[in-house]
Amino acid sequence: MTNEKEGDYCTVCGGIRPDAIKIKTVLVDGKETGINQLEMIVAGVRDLHLTDDAAIRAELLRRAGAFNYIPTKKKESYGDALMREYTGAQE
Repeated sequence: MTNEKEGDYCTVCGGIRPDAIKIKTVLVDGKETGINQLEMIVAGVRDLHLTDDAAIRAELLRRAGAFNYIPTKKKESYGDALMREYTGAQE
């Protein structure tokens, strides 16, 4: 069921459609943590062709925060994990 005003939801339960969830597990402070839409986030930031690591990190965190809860106290650790994924994705 798609409603442009309200988003795209499951017609059975009313929640997010299961096929819309794309979670990849990364290590944040040594603990496996799921990041929804990680591949899309990394690809989108890569397409910006940013050269400054601080700008890349900030954009990764901004985009990840749109799909995932990032605790304030763990923001630095999430940034580290996202940067590892970003640099690994470029190789």
